Amino acid sequence: MYKYEIILYWSNEDAAFIAEVPELPGCMAHGDTQADALESVNEAMDLWIDTAREFGDAIPQPKGERLLYA
Repeated sequence: MYKYEIILYWSNEDAAFIAEVPELPGCMAHGDTQADALESVNEAMDLWIDTAREFGDAIPQPKGERLLYA
């Protein structure tokens, strides 16, 4: 289980819930329900981190605090 902040929101344009991980650039997923989006984004984080390791890219450490305030 990762400790990165996940931003979850409904997108009218996509007609789906979107889950984004701001600390991992480009890491996002979607789903028909909030639970589906969260499950998918956890898989996306695995892939993001595996790909970074494969290419020797840096993997950011989770900041452990809220990144943005509404």
